[in-house]
Amino acid sequence: MFGGLAFMLHDNIWGVEKDQLLVRCGLERHHEALAKPHARPMDCTGRPMKGLIYVQLAGITTNASLREWVQLDVDFGLSLPKK
Repeated sequence: MFGGLAFMLHDNIWGVEKDQLLVRCGLERHHEALAKPHARPMDCTGRPMKGLIYVQLAGITTNASLREWVQLDVDFGLSLPKK
């Protein structure tokens, strides 16, 4: 869909696009996630999408930082109803 590697959790998508991580954080944690270094709004259509962010590689330099971003995404994914 976005030209990258996608993962599914209860039929909801998240993944990697080129050299950045696509994180679904949801509306409630959107501003919190954007406040972190190397995070920016997801914008593939010219219109930023709330609840979705990109994290550049510079923001994922350790296993711990990757785990933190993935956990944010998984927590959101598990809060959604199964499709």
